[in-house]
Amino acid sequence: MGYIYYQNDYGREFDTDIDTEKLACLLLDTAADYLKCIYDTECSLLITTRENIRMINNENRDIDAETDVLSFPVTDFSPPCNYDIIDEDDYSQFDYDTGRLMLGDIVISYEHVINQAAEYGHSVKRELSFLILHSILHLFGYDHMTDEDRLIMEDVQRDILNKLGIKR
Repeated sequence: MGYIYYQNDYGREFDTDIDTEKLACLLLDTAADYLKCIYDTECSLLITTRENIRMINNENRDIDAETDVLSFPVTDFSPPCNYDIIDEDDYSQFDYDTGRLMLGDIVISYEHVINQAAEYGHSVKRELSFLILHSILHLFGYDHMTDEDRLIMEDVQRDILNKLGIKR
């Protein structure tokens, strides 16, 4: 089972029909099941402004630019979902209070979600779901630096979103 520590410093929610925290937990649970993760998991999710995500990107990646989403994994799963590297005696990988495997942090720009949903012609919920799931997959070790890796990651994203009925 997954848990999301949700924070919104943007000051407003996306839509009255979207419970962001509940949606993020559903995406994390579904991804963990799909990826055959045997651990209860957790991560944090921050919804923020363009300016704040730019500052976070600059401070952590030395890239002075806005982006739609950032992922900061706790564990370097290489290859993706390589759970053999988890040391159950290494308490730095697990939340001391809950015993959950800590995956990392997700930061999403509110404005990018709204603008990209309009640009791609789909709902805000679909765009938000895509970005949260995309980042969760990064926390599990997926990447898109090569065409082969990108295609694999896209297939996994599509399968999970389709399983949840969240389509373009």
